[in-house]
Amino acid sequence: MKDIPPEIVALIDELAGAPGTVAVVLGGSKALGTSDAGSDWDIGLYYRDKIDLTALAARGTVHPPGTWGRLMNGGAWLRCGAERVDVIFRDLNQVEYWTQRAEQGEFEVDHLLGYLAGVPTYLLTAELASCRVLYGHLHAVPFPAKLATAAPSVWRFCRSFSLEYARMHARRGNCVGAAGQVAKAVMEEAHARLCEQALWICNEKRILQEAGLAPVSRPFGEFPSDQEGLERWIDQIAHELGVPEGELAPWNIGGK
Repeated sequence: MKDIPPEIVALIDELAGAPGTVAVVLGGSKALGTSDAGSDWDIGLYYRDKIDLTALAARGTVHPPGTWGRLMNGGAWLRCGAERVDVIFRDLNQVEYWTQRAEQGEFEVDHLLGYLAGVPTYLLTAELASCRVLYGHLHAVPFPAKLATAAPSVWRFCRSFSLEYARMHARRGNCVGAAGQVAKAVMEEAHARLCEQALWICNEKRILQEAGLAPVSRPFGEFPSDQEGLERWIDQIAHELGVPEGELAPWNIGGK
């Protein structure tokens, strides 16, 4: 751990010694080598069933397992000297369960603050594949072939649904609702493309670049306010996302 500041190494040693710890990892941009001057440290603590957080609580406010939802679980935002550190908890039972589901091509999407399209349950598997284990042992798996086959159509169903709602908002003059649904659709198409390529992604920060959709950001700087202009704007972005022209909404196929 020569490349990790000593203050953070001390935290890692503390987490490794907590009763219930199975593994401690370095995640995020620091693990992937994509960090910049503004990046913080993401330290993951993997446990099974229970974890004793007494020592960590002495460093600051700790959000216990379960308080951040079933996937993000819990954690703490800390300062170690001059460094900002995010400690995140991961229940290994949940990680293994959703990894098994991903290997069968199955996943769900959870709402989570800070995410437009939501968080797919295979996030937990993606984290394992991209982290650097500092203590203990974890089993990472490659991107499941069944997930690469099944997930794109699920995400594109969501994309088309979001675009349909964007058009509904546009017809009612609701610019905020239209823009929000279009932004969500762009993220959903990005997820679909990355799944097709069998590429893991852990958050939405770089998802457009990774999916080759960065150019789709440009029309957001030319946002119209009138109804007709707004509908044309939505159609333009739908075209750039590769949505087939005249696509029949999936929920109407076979219907009246």
